[in-house]
Amino acid sequence: MDSAAKDEMQPALSPGPEWPEQERAEQLARGAALKWASGIFYRPEQLARLGHYRSREVQRTCSLEARLKSVVQSYLEGVQTGVRQLARAIEVVQGTREALSQARGLLQGMSQALQTLEPLRERVAQHKQLQALSHLLPRLRAVPAAVAHTQTLIDGQQFLEAYVSLRELEQLREDTWAPLGGLELPVFQGLDLLFEALGQAVEAAAGAAGKLAREDPALLVAAVRVAEVETGRKTPLGQVPRDWRQRCLRALQEGLERAHFGSPLLPAPGALPGWLEALRVALPVELATAEALVAPCCPPQYNVVQLWAHTLHSGLRRSLQNLLAGPELEAADAFALLHWALHVYLGQEMMGSLELGPEADVSQLEPLLTLENIEQLEATFVANIQASVSQWLQNALDGEVAEWCREQGPNTDLSGSYYSPMPAIVLQILEENIRVASLVSESLQQRVHGMALSELGIFLRSFSDALIRFSRDHVRGKSMAPHYVPYLLATLNHKSALSSSVSVLQLDGAASGALAPVEAALDELQRRIYRLVLEALQAELQPLFADLPSRQWLSSPELLESVCERTGRFCRDFWRVRNPTVQLLLAEAERAVVLQYLSALMQGRLVCRGADERAQAAERLRHDAAQLQQLFLSLGLEENAHCAPVLLALRELLNLRDPALLGLEVAGLRQQFPDVSEDHVSALLGLRGDLSREQHLAALSSLQAALPPSPCASRRILFSLVPAPAPAPASCLPSGSCARALLLAE
Repeated sequence: MDSAAKDEMQPALSPGPEWPEQERAEQLARGAALKWASGIFYRPEQLARLGHYRSREVQRTCSLEARLKSVVQSYLEGVQTGVRQLARAIEVVQGTREALSQARGLLQGMSQALQTLEPLRERVAQHKQLQALSHLLPRLRAVPAAVAHTQTLIDGQQFLEAYVSLRELEQLREDTWAPLGGLELPVFQGLDLLFEALGQAVEAAAGAAGKLAREDPALLVAAVRVAEVETGRKTPLGQVPRDWRQRCLRALQEGLERAHFGSPLLPAPGALPGWLEALRVALPVELATAEALVAPCCPPQYNVVQLWAHTLHSGLRRSLQNLLAGPELEAADAFALLHWALHVYLGQEMMGSLELGPEADVSQLEPLLTLENIEQLEATFVANIQASVSQWLQNALDGEVAEWCREQGPNTDLSGSYYSPMPAIVLQILEENIRVASLVSESLQQRVHGMALSELGIFLRSFSDALIRFSRDHVRGKSMAPHYVPYLLATLNHKSALSSSVSVLQLDGAASGALAPVEAALDELQRRIYRLVLEALQAELQPLFADLPSRQWLSSPELLESVCERTGRFCRDFWRVRNPTVQLLLAEAERAVVLQYLSALMQGRLVCRGADERAQAAERLRHDAAQLQQLFLSLGLEENAHCAPVLLALRELLNLRDPALLGLEVAGLRQQFPDVSEDHVSALLGLRGDLSREQHLAALSSLQAALPPSPCASRRILFSLVPAPAPAPASCLPSGSCARALLLAE
C-alpha cells in the first residue's frame, strides 16, 4: 500500500477552533520537518538519496501505526472485561438488598417478642437479688450489732480491732453491692461515718505522739499501723482513696506546734527571755523524745526526727514573725531574741547538739530570722540603748555639775590629784554596751560603737556648755562657787582621764580615724577649760597691772612681787592636775602673765626722762623676767617653755645707749618674735623718751627690712595676742601703721 492510500485510510483531523494547541503543534512539526529537509538536501548530490529517505520514513510510519492499533485493541478488550464485571456486580447487589429486607422483617418481629419478655427478665433479676439476700441475710442481721461494737472499739481506742471489724463490714457491703446491681442497703449507710470516726481517732493519737510514746507506745503503734494499712489498700471502684498516712503526718506536726506554740498570746514585755529559756530547755527534750521513743513506733519513711526538727523550727519561726509584727520590743527583749536566735538556737545546746543524729538534717533549716528581722531588731536595740545611754550620761553630768557649787573642794585620789568617777562611769557605760553588742554580731557591735561615739561627742559638748554656764554664773554672781578654780582644774583631770581611756572604744579592724571627732571634741574641751582658768587668773591680776609701768614700778619691786604672790597662790593647786596637762596649763598661765605684762607696757603710761630712768627700766625688766621665771620654775614649769625671756629682749631696746643701733635691735626682735608689729615696736620705743622723729622712723623701717624669722620662732607667738596701742587720732587708717602715720604728721 503506497503512502497515498494510507493517507486516505487515516481520518482527516482538521483542527477546529477548539484545538488551537493541535494547530500550533502541526505548524511546529512542519517547520521542523522543512528545516530538517532543507538541511539534508541542501546540496544537489544529496538528492540521489531521496528515495532511500522516503522508504525509511514509510517504514517508520507503518511501525507507529501498528503500535497504535495494538494499544487501541488492548484498551478495547479491557473495557469489555470491565463491562461484564459491572453487570455481575449489579446482580450481587440486588440479591443482597433482598436478603437485608428479609432480615429487617425478622428483627422487627424479634423486638416485639423481646417486649413481651421484659417483665420476665425483671422477675429473674429480682429472683437473683432475693436469692443473694437469702444467703447473706444472717450476716446482714448482724450488721447493726457489728457497727455498734466497732464504735465501742473506736471509743475504747482499740484501733486494730476496730479496723478489722470495719474491713469486714466493708467487705460485706461489697458482697451485697454487686448482686444488688450497685444498690446500697440502708444498713450500710453509717459505715463511711464510722470510717471517718476511726480516722479522726487515729489522727488524734498521732497528734499526741510525744505523750503516747512515753505513756502508751502500743496505742501509738496501733494507730500508725492502721494508717499505713489503710493508705496501702486498694479502695473499691467508685470510692475516694483514704490517705491516712498524710493525715497522721499532718497531725504530728499540728500536735507539736499546738504543744509549744499554740498559745495566741505573745510574751509580755520583759517576759521574752524567760519564754526563750523555756524553749531552750523544752525543744531539746522534745527532739530527744522523738529520737528515742517516737521514731521506733513509726515506719522509717516517716523520718520522725527530721519531721520533729523541721516542725518545731517552722512553728518557732512563725511565732517569732508574729512577735516581730506586734508592738516594738524593748532593748532587753530585742537583745535576748538576737542572741538566742543567732547563737543559742543553733548552738550545741539545741539544734546543733551532737546527740542529734544525721537524720535530723538541721543544715537544711531556713534561718530563724530573716535579714529584715535582724535589721529591725538591731535598729530597735540601738535606738532604745541610745536613749538609755543618753539618759545615763546626762545623769552622770548632772551629778558632776551639782558638785561644782558645794562648799567642799573636789575629791582627790591617793596621789593627791583631783579625781571624779564620772569619766570612768562614762567610758564604762559605753564600753559595756559595745562589749554586750559584740556577743550578738559584728554588725550590731559596729552600730552600737557608732552610737557610743556619737553619744560621747554629745556628752562632751554638753560638758563644755555646762562649764560655760558655770563660769558665767560665777562671774555674774548668780551662783558663787567657793572652789571655782579647783573644780575647773578637776575638769582638766576628767578630760585627761577620758583622753587616756577613750582608746578602749576603738574596735579591732575599724578605721584609724574613727575616734578623730571624739579626740577633736576633747581637745576643744581642754582649750575651753584653759581659757576659763586663764580668764580667772587675768581677773585676779588685772588690778595689779593697772599701775605698770609707773614711777613706783621703776623704784620698787613690790608691784611685781604682788603679782608673783597672787599668781603663786592662784597656781598652788596646779600640781593636782596630772601630767602632761599640768605642764601645758603652767605654760599657758605663764604666757597669760607675760601677755598682761606686755599689754601694760604698750599702754604708754610711762616715758623715761633720761638715761638713768632708761637704765632703771631696763634693770626692772631684767629683774621682773628673772622673778617670773623663778616663780614658774618653782611651780614646776620646764625652763624651755618659759615666755618671760621676751622681757630681756625688750630690755635691750631700753638699755641701748646709741639710738643709731636701734634698727639692729628691732630686726633682732622681729627675728625672735615674728608677730611683733610696728605699733608694738613704736609703743616700746616710746618708753625711751629720747628718740627724734627721724630716729623713730629709721627704727621702724628696719623692722620691714629684717630677715625672715627663723623656723624655731613660730613657738614664740606673743605679740599677736597683745592689743596694739592706738594713740593716733580717729582719722587713722586701719590698714597702715598708726605710729608711723602719727610721726609723719608731726
